[in-house]
Amino acid sequence: MVYASDVRCINSLRMDRHTFSILCSMLRTSGKLRDTRNVSVDEMVAMFLHILAHHEKNRIIQDRFLRSGETISRYFNVVLRAVLCLQGQLLKTPEPVPENSSDEKWKWFKNCLGALDGTYIRVHVPEADKPRYRSRKNEIATNVLGVCSQDMQFIYVLPGWEGSAADSRVLRDAISRRHGFRVPHGYYYLVDAGYPNGEGFLAPYRGQRYHLNDWRQGYQPTTPEEFFNMKHSSARNVIERCFGLLKMRWAILRSPSFFPVKTQCRIVIACCLLHNLIRREMAIDPLENQLNAIMDNEDDDDDDIINFIDSSEQWNDWRRELATQMFNEWRGNRNTR
Repeated sequence: MVYASDVRCINSLRMDRHTFSILCSMLRTSGKLRDTRNVSVDEMVAMFLHILAHHEKNRIIQDRFLRSGETISRYFNVVLRAVLCLQGQLLKTPEPVPENSSDEKWKWFKNCLGALDGTYIRVHVPEADKPRYRSRKNEIATNVLGVCSQDMQFIYVLPGWEGSAADSRVLRDAISRRHGFRVPHGYYYLVDAGYPNGEGFLAPYRGQRYHLNDWRQGYQPTTPEEFFNMKHSSARNVIERCFGLLKMRWAILRSPSFFPVKTQCRIVIACCLLHNLIRREMAIDPLENQLNAIMDNEDDDDDDIINFIDSSEQWNDWRRELATQMFNEWRGNRNTR
């Protein structure tokens, strides 16, 4: 399953042999995993990754690994706790877009640290809790806040909020926690129209063309607001791609698991940490090649919901100046060609 070839390893565990070896080494060093008399660390980790990747039931894993159901359950939880110990090493440290950036997506957003959004991940909860976890899409789910960098690595993840909670409420909780989400002064993240345009969070203009599909018919922006929205959407799309790749990679995030809610939330964090490791260590990720076609066919209905924390007039003025500057520079470049 692991060491025969990279192709087989990726198909089974979603990572190549090199990345798998690095993960096992990190779990031995930082996660304090140890071989037991009957089960090696490599096998513990392989069982864990296989469950995340394919979301197979315990009895299927018993047949594949020739282990008892109790052994599989015990080591799944052991490895899960060890992976969570790697947060300090695997969560991405945010890096601002530099002044001299030449990246077509990001060069307009100097000092931007990345993008954030919420996503729903379906969960099993007791019957009495279902109304609180029912999302606007009528799914029983947890609303997960994800923050990612320009290269699609997670900076911060907060699962656990009920599906009925508004994205802005989840963000407000994240920034109020003692060791929660922090945005240094002078820096910011790109957010969608469901969040306020306030210090640290740059939102698009409402009532203007925004989603990438709006610009694929040859339509050109005619106002600073439209041009700003086009560039904002192109850059902020990184968080949508990040969530899309995460769910493609780990089948356990695509359907409810039968773990307690607290364990399900830990699984979400573990999947994000492993996603970061794969992004760093694997030069070629086969799943990324499948992502574009899937995302092109998905509709984004986030604009149907308006949730506000506190907007800032000063931030609105800065957005207006930035949009005008971006539009004038773009129009000037077109006229000189």
